[in-house]
Amino acid sequence: MMVWLGNLIGYPAWPEYLKSTFWVVGVTVALILAVAFTTLWERKVIGWMQLRKGPNRVTVFGIFPGILQPFADVIKLLVKEVVIPAEANKVLFRIAPMITLIPAFAIWAVVPLDPNLVIADLNAGLLYVLALTSVGVYGVILAGWASNSKYAFLGAMRSAAQIVAYEIAMGFALVGVIMAAGSLNLGDIIKGQQGAALAWNWFWLFPLMLVYFISGVAETNRAPFDVAEGESEIVAGFHVEYSGIAFALFFLAEYANMILISTLTAIFFFGGWLSPFDGYLSADAGIRSVPFVGAVLGDGFHWLFLKLFLVLCLFFWFRATFPRYRYDQIMRLGWKILIPITIVWIAVEGVMVYFKVGPWRVVS
Repeated sequence: MMVWLGNLIGYPAWPEYLKSTFWVVGVTVALILAVAFTTLWERKVIGWMQLRKGPNRVTVFGIFPGILQPFADVIKLLVKEVVIPAEANKVLFRIAPMITLIPAFAIWAVVPLDPNLVIADLNAGLLYVLALTSVGVYGVILAGWASNSKYAFLGAMRSAAQIVAYEIAMGFALVGVIMAAGSLNLGDIIKGQQGAALAWNWFWLFPLMLVYFISGVAETNRAPFDVAEGESEIVAGFHVEYSGIAFALFFLAEYANMILISTLTAIFFFGGWLSPFDGYLSADAGIRSVPFVGAVLGDGFHWLFLKLFLVLCLFFWFRATFPRYRYDQIMRLGWKILIPITIVWIAVEGVMVYFKVGPWRVVS
Protein backbone atom coordinates (compact mmCIF):
# COMPACT_ATOMS: atom_id res chain seq x y z
CA MET A 1 0.00 0.00 0.00
CA MET A 2 2.79 2.44 0.93
CA VAL A 3 4.69 1.66 -2.28
CA TRP A 4 1.52 2.15 -4.33
CA LEU A 5 0.73 5.49 -2.68
CA GLY A 6 4.35 6.61 -3.09
CA ASN A 7 4.31 5.84 -6.81
CA LEU A 8 0.92 7.54 -7.15
CA ILE A 9 2.26 10.89 -5.88
CA GLY A 10 5.68 10.44 -7.50
CA TYR A 11 7.49 10.25 -4.16
CA PRO A 12 10.65 8.43 -5.44
CA ALA A 13 11.43 11.37 -7.75
CA TRP A 14 11.17 14.04 -5.05
CA PRO A 15 14.39 15.85 -3.98
CA GLU A 16 15.74 14.89 -0.56
CA TYR A 17 14.80 18.17 1.14
CA LEU A 18 11.18 17.75 0.01
CA LYS A 19 11.09 14.16 1.28
CA SER A 20 12.42 15.28 4.67
CA THR A 21 9.87 18.11 4.85
CA PHE A 22 7.08 15.68 3.98
CA TRP A 23 8.03 13.31 6.81
CA VAL A 24 8.59 16.13 9.31
CA VAL A 25 5.06 17.40 8.70
CA GLY A 26 3.63 13.87 8.66
CA VAL A 27 5.30 12.82 11.91
CA THR A 28 4.33 16.10 13.62
CA VAL A 29 0.66 15.79 12.66
CA ALA A 30 0.62 12.10 13.59
CA LEU A 31 2.21 12.88 16.97
CA ILE A 32 -0.33 15.62 17.76
CA LEU A 33 -3.20 13.25 16.92
CA ALA A 34 -1.52 10.49 18.96
CA VAL A 35 -1.34 12.83 21.97
CA ALA A 36 -5.02 13.69 21.58
CA PHE A 37 -6.15 10.08 21.49
CA THR A 38 -3.68 9.08 24.22
CA THR A 39 -5.56 11.36 26.61
CA LEU A 40 -8.79 9.59 25.67
CA TRP A 41 -7.24 6.13 26.02
CA GLU A 42 -5.82 7.03 29.43
CA ARG A 43 -9.22 8.13 30.71
CA LYS A 44 -10.80 4.97 29.32
CA VAL A 45 -8.17 2.65 30.82
CA ILE A 46 -8.29 4.27 34.25
CA GLY A 47 -12.09 4.24 34.05
CA TRP A 48 -12.08 0.48 33.43
CA MET A 49 -9.68 -0.02 36.32
CA GLN A 50 -11.97 1.97 38.62
CA LEU A 51 -15.18 0.30 37.34
CA ARG A 52 -16.54 3.35 35.54
CA LYS A 53 -17.00 4.17 31.87
CA GLY A 54 -14.83 7.21 31.24
CA PRO A 55 -15.71 9.70 28.45
CA ASN A 56 -18.75 8.41 26.54
CA ARG A 57 -20.91 11.43 25.64
CA VAL A 58 -19.16 13.05 22.66
CA THR A 59 -19.82 10.52 19.90
CA VAL A 60 -20.09 10.24 16.13
CA PHE A 61 -23.78 9.49 15.44
CA GLY A 62 -23.89 7.38 18.60
CA ILE A 63 -20.96 5.21 17.45
CA PHE A 64 -17.62 5.00 19.29
CA PRO A 65 -18.65 6.66 22.58
CA GLY A 66 -16.26 9.43 23.61
CA ILE A 67 -14.20 9.36 20.40
CA LEU A 68 -14.53 13.14 19.91
CA GLN A 69 -13.70 14.02 23.51
CA PRO A 70 -10.07 15.04 22.71
CA PHE A 71 -11.31 17.51 20.08
CA ALA A 72 -13.88 18.92 22.52
CA ASP A 73 -11.06 19.45 25.02
CA VAL A 74 -8.92 21.22 22.41
CA ILE A 75 -11.75 23.56 21.43
CA LYS A 76 -12.40 24.36 25.10
CA LEU A 77 -8.74 25.24 25.71
CA LEU A 78 -8.49 27.30 22.52
CA VAL A 79 -11.43 29.56 23.38
CA LYS A 80 -10.35 30.15 26.99
CA GLU A 81 -8.59 33.40 27.80
CA VAL A 82 -4.84 33.29 28.37
CA VAL A 83 -4.29 35.26 31.58
CA ILE A 84 -0.79 36.62 32.22
CA PRO A 85 -0.13 37.71 35.83
CA ALA A 86 0.54 41.44 36.17
CA GLU A 87 3.91 40.95 37.91
CA ALA A 88 5.09 38.08 35.70
CA ASN A 89 8.03 38.27 33.30
CA LYS A 90 5.84 38.36 30.21
CA VAL A 91 8.50 37.36 27.66
CA LEU A 92 9.72 34.30 29.56
CA PHE A 93 6.16 33.45 30.58
CA ARG A 94 5.22 33.15 26.91
CA ILE A 95 8.24 31.22 25.66
CA ALA A 96 8.43 28.68 28.53
CA PRO A 97 5.72 26.38 27.08
CA MET A 98 7.49 26.37 23.70
CA ILE A 99 10.85 25.47 25.26
CA THR A 100 9.13 22.51 26.94
CA LEU A 101 7.28 21.37 23.82
CA ILE A 102 9.81 21.79 20.99
CA PRO A 103 12.40 19.22 22.23
CA ALA A 104 9.65 16.61 22.66
CA PHE A 105 8.92 16.90 18.93
CA ALA A 106 12.45 17.53 17.65
CA ILE A 107 13.77 14.21 19.03
CA TRP A 108 11.59 12.32 16.55
CA ALA A 109 13.93 13.43 13.76
CA VAL A 110 16.37 10.63 14.70
CA VAL A 111 13.85 7.95 15.74
CA PRO A 112 13.83 5.00 13.27
CA LEU A 113 10.15 4.31 12.58
CA ASP A 114 10.76 1.57 10.05
CA PRO A 115 13.73 -0.32 8.53
CA ASN A 116 13.76 2.28 5.75
CA LEU A 117 12.31 5.35 7.46
CA VAL A 118 14.24 7.79 9.64
CA ILE A 119 14.18 11.53 8.98
CA ALA A 120 17.81 12.15 10.03
CA ASP A 121 20.05 9.08 10.29
CA LEU A 122 22.67 10.57 12.64
CA ASN A 123 25.66 8.52 13.75
CA ALA A 124 25.48 10.29 17.12
CA GLY A 125 21.69 10.03 17.36
CA LEU A 126 21.76 8.88 20.99
CA LEU A 127 23.74 11.99 22.02
CA TYR A 128 21.16 14.11 20.19
CA VAL A 129 18.38 12.40 22.17
CA LEU A 130 20.15 12.94 25.51
CA ALA A 131 20.84 16.59 24.69
CA LEU A 132 17.25 17.43 23.81
CA THR A 133 15.68 15.49 26.67
CA SER A 134 17.76 17.68 29.01
CA VAL A 135 16.49 20.92 27.44
CA GLY A 136 12.87 20.47 28.53
CA VAL A 137 13.72 21.21 32.16
CA TYR A 138 14.57 24.81 31.22
CA GLY A 139 10.99 25.40 30.12
CA VAL A 140 9.73 24.07 33.45
CA ILE A 141 12.11 26.28 35.46
CA LEU A 142 11.28 29.36 33.37
CA ALA A 143 7.55 28.72 33.75
CA GLY A 144 7.84 28.58 37.53
CA TRP A 145 10.18 31.55 37.84
CA ALA A 146 8.50 33.84 35.28
CA SER A 147 5.06 33.37 36.89
CA ASN A 148 6.24 35.30 39.99
CA SER A 149 4.33 32.83 42.15
CA LYS A 150 5.81 30.99 45.12
CA TYR A 151 3.75 27.86 44.42
CA ALA A 152 4.80 27.79 40.76
CA PHE A 153 8.45 28.38 41.70
CA LEU A 154 8.34 25.60 44.30
CA GLY A 155 6.94 23.20 41.69
CA ALA A 156 9.67 24.23 39.21
CA MET A 157 12.44 23.62 41.76
CA ARG A 158 10.99 20.22 42.62
CA SER A 159 10.84 19.29 38.97
CA ALA A 160 14.37 20.50 38.26
CA ALA A 161 15.86 18.50 41.13
CA GLN A 162 13.88 15.42 40.10
CA ILE A 163 14.87 15.62 36.44
CA VAL A 164 18.56 16.13 37.27
CA ALA A 165 18.57 13.11 39.60
CA TYR A 166 16.84 10.78 37.16
CA GLU A 167 18.67 12.13 34.10
CA ILE A 168 21.91 10.77 35.58
CA ALA A 169 20.39 7.32 36.14
CA MET A 170 18.90 7.36 32.63
CA GLY A 171 22.25 8.31 31.11
CA PHE A 172 24.05 5.51 32.94
CA ALA A 173 21.40 3.03 31.79
CA LEU A 174 22.03 4.08 28.19
CA VAL A 175 25.77 3.51 28.66
CA GLY A 176 24.88 -0.18 28.95
CA VAL A 177 22.90 0.03 25.71
CA ILE A 178 25.88 1.63 23.95
CA MET A 179 28.17 -1.13 25.24
CA ALA A 180 25.77 -3.76 23.89
CA ALA A 181 25.30 -2.13 20.49
CA GLY A 182 28.73 -0.60 19.98
CA SER A 183 27.12 2.40 18.31
CA LEU A 184 25.32 5.70 19.05
CA ASN A 185 23.11 5.33 15.97
CA LEU A 186 19.55 4.35 16.92
CA GLY A 187 19.15 2.27 13.77
CA ASP A 188 22.30 0.30 14.59
CA ILE A 189 21.05 -0.22 18.16
CA ILE A 190 17.92 -1.84 16.75
CA LYS A 191 19.82 -3.96 14.22
CA GLY A 192 22.12 -5.18 16.97
CA GLN A 193 19.13 -6.89 18.62
CA GLN A 194 18.21 -9.14 15.68
CA GLY A 195 17.30 -12.72 16.48
CA ALA A 196 13.85 -12.90 18.15
CA ALA A 197 12.69 -11.72 21.58
CA LEU A 198 15.44 -13.28 23.69
CA ALA A 199 18.07 -11.47 21.63
CA TRP A 200 16.65 -8.08 22.55
CA ASN A 201 18.46 -5.98 25.14
CA TRP A 202 15.79 -6.41 27.82
CA PHE A 203 17.02 -9.95 28.54
CA TRP A 204 20.69 -9.16 29.20
CA LEU A 205 20.16 -5.59 30.42
CA PHE A 206 17.03 -6.15 32.50
CA PRO A 207 18.09 -3.99 35.51
CA LEU A 208 19.10 -1.17 33.16
CA MET A 209 15.74 -1.44 31.39
CA LEU A 210 13.89 -1.04 34.70
CA VAL A 211 16.05 1.93 35.67
CA TYR A 212 15.56 3.59 32.28
CA PHE A 213 11.80 3.21 32.33
CA ILE A 214 11.43 4.36 35.95
CA SER A 215 13.62 7.36 35.15
CA GLY A 216 11.45 8.07 32.11
CA VAL A 217 8.31 8.08 34.25
CA ALA A 218 10.00 10.49 36.66
CA GLU A 219 11.26 12.73 33.83
CA THR A 220 7.74 13.17 32.49
CA ASN A 221 6.46 14.13 35.97
CA ARG A 222 3.92 11.33 35.86
CA ALA A 223 2.45 9.51 38.86
CA PRO A 224 3.83 8.35 41.21
CA PHE A 225 6.56 10.96 40.57
CA ASP A 226 4.23 13.93 40.04
CA VAL A 227 5.37 16.03 43.01
CA ALA A 228 6.07 18.89 40.58
CA GLU A 229 2.30 19.07 40.00
CA GLY A 230 1.26 17.99 43.49
CA GLU A 231 -2.29 19.36 43.58
CA SER A 232 -2.65 18.62 47.29
CA GLU A 233 0.45 20.66 48.18
CA ILE A 234 1.25 23.30 45.53
CA VAL A 235 -1.96 23.72 43.52
CA ALA A 236 -0.77 22.18 40.21
CA GLY A 237 2.88 23.18 40.40
CA PHE A 238 4.94 25.07 37.86
CA HIS A 239 2.05 25.77 35.43
CA VAL A 240 -0.46 26.92 38.06
CA GLU A 241 -0.61 30.43 36.55
CA TYR A 242 -1.15 29.20 32.98
CA SER A 243 -4.54 28.94 31.29
CA GLY A 244 -6.05 28.27 27.88
CA ILE A 245 -3.75 27.30 25.05
CA ALA A 246 -0.63 28.11 27.10
CA PHE A 247 -1.59 25.40 29.60
CA ALA A 248 -2.47 23.10 26.70
CA LEU A 249 1.12 23.33 25.41
CA PHE A 250 2.45 21.97 28.72
CA PHE A 251 -0.23 19.28 28.58
CA LEU A 252 0.79 18.43 25.00
CA ALA A 253 4.48 18.28 25.95
CA GLU A 254 3.80 15.90 28.85
CA TYR A 255 1.91 13.40 26.72
CA ALA A 256 4.34 13.78 23.80
CA ASN A 257 7.17 12.93 26.21
CA MET A 258 5.25 9.90 27.45
CA ILE A 259 4.94 8.60 23.88
CA LEU A 260 8.62 9.42 23.27
CA ILE A 261 9.85 7.58 26.39
CA SER A 262 7.69 4.58 25.44
CA THR A 263 9.14 4.60 21.92
CA LEU A 264 12.74 4.92 23.13
CA THR A 265 12.20 2.10 25.64
CA ALA A 266 10.95 -0.08 22.79
CA ILE A 267 13.97 0.86 20.65
CA PHE A 268 16.67 0.46 23.30
CA PHE A 269 15.40 -2.70 24.99
CA PHE A 270 12.70 -4.38 22.88
CA GLY A 271 14.10 -4.34 19.37
CA GLY A 272 12.19 -1.35 17.97
CA TRP A 273 10.64 -2.33 14.65
CA LEU A 274 12.14 -5.85 14.77
CA SER A 275 9.67 -8.73 14.68
CA PRO A 276 9.62 -11.14 17.66
CA PHE A 277 9.59 -13.90 15.03
CA ASP A 278 12.75 -12.58 13.37
CA GLY A 279 14.98 -15.50 14.32
CA TYR A 280 12.35 -18.09 13.39
CA LEU A 281 11.32 -16.67 10.01
CA SER A 282 14.79 -15.91 8.65
CA ALA A 283 15.23 -19.47 7.38
CA ASP A 284 11.64 -19.90 6.23
CA ALA A 285 11.36 -18.12 2.90
CA GLY A 286 7.98 -19.78 2.26
CA ILE A 287 6.16 -17.86 5.00
CA ARG A 288 7.88 -14.60 4.11
CA SER A 289 6.71 -14.95 0.51
CA VAL A 290 3.03 -14.97 1.53
CA PRO A 291 1.98 -11.34 0.88
CA PHE A 292 -0.12 -10.46 3.96
CA VAL A 293 1.37 -12.95 6.42
CA GLY A 294 4.93 -12.04 5.49
CA ALA A 295 4.22 -8.31 5.97
CA VAL A 296 2.58 -8.84 9.36
CA LEU A 297 5.12 -11.27 10.81
CA GLY A 298 8.12 -9.46 9.33
CA ASP A 299 9.89 -6.34 10.59
CA GLY A 300 8.05 -3.04 10.36
CA PHE A 301 6.49 -0.04 12.06
CA HIS A 302 3.54 -2.11 13.34
CA TRP A 303 5.85 -3.93 15.78
CA LEU A 304 7.29 -0.65 17.06
CA PHE A 305 3.77 0.71 17.51
CA LEU A 306 2.63 -2.38 19.41
CA LYS A 307 5.64 -2.26 21.74
CA LEU A 308 5.34 1.46 22.51
CA PHE A 309 1.58 1.04 23.03
CA LEU A 310 2.13 -1.66 25.65
CA VAL A 311 4.80 0.39 27.42
CA LEU A 312 2.55 3.47 27.30
CA CYS A 313 -0.23 1.55 29.03
CA LEU A 314 2.14 1.06 31.99
CA PHE A 315 2.07 4.83 32.55
CA PHE A 316 -1.72 4.65 32.99
CA TRP A 317 -1.49 1.57 35.19
CA PHE A 318 0.97 3.33 37.51
CA ARG A 319 -1.24 6.40 37.74
CA ALA A 320 -4.26 4.32 38.73
CA THR A 321 -2.31 2.17 41.20
CA PHE A 322 0.45 3.95 43.11
CA PRO A 323 0.12 6.85 45.55
CA ARG A 324 2.40 9.85 45.05
CA TYR A 325 5.86 9.52 46.57
CA ARG A 326 7.09 12.13 49.01
CA TYR A 327 9.77 14.43 47.67
CA ASP A 328 12.47 12.93 49.91
CA GLN A 329 11.49 9.40 48.80
CA ILE A 330 11.87 10.40 45.15
CA MET A 331 15.31 11.89 45.76
CA ARG A 332 16.40 8.81 47.74
CA LEU A 333 15.23 6.46 44.97
CA GLY A 334 17.06 8.40 42.29
CA TRP A 335 20.37 9.06 44.04
CA LYS A 336 20.76 6.11 46.41
CA ILE A 337 19.13 3.23 44.53
CA LEU A 338 18.87 3.72 40.77
CA ILE A 339 22.29 5.29 40.16
CA PRO A 340 24.19 2.61 42.16
CA ILE A 341 22.23 -0.13 40.35
CA THR A 342 23.28 1.23 36.95
CA ILE A 343 26.93 1.55 37.99
CA VAL A 344 27.03 -2.02 39.30
CA TRP A 345 25.32 -3.46 36.23
CA ILE A 346 27.60 -1.58 33.86
CA ALA A 347 30.51 -3.25 35.65
CA VAL A 348 28.78 -6.64 35.32
CA GLU A 349 28.20 -5.98 31.64
CA GLY A 350 31.86 -5.06 31.23
CA VAL A 351 32.83 -8.44 32.69
CA MET A 352 30.42 -10.19 30.27
CA VAL A 353 31.92 -8.28 27.35
CA TYR A 354 35.49 -9.17 28.45
CA PHE A 355 34.75 -12.88 28.84
CA LYS A 356 32.50 -13.01 25.72
CA VAL A 357 29.37 -14.10 27.61
CA GLY A 358 25.80 -13.97 26.27
CA PRO A 359 25.30 -11.73 23.22
CA TRP A 360 29.05 -11.00 23.11
CA ARG A 361 30.06 -14.64 22.73
CA VAL A 362 32.27 -15.51 19.77
CA VAL A 363 30.57 -17.96 17.41
CA SER A 364 33.14 -20.39 16.03
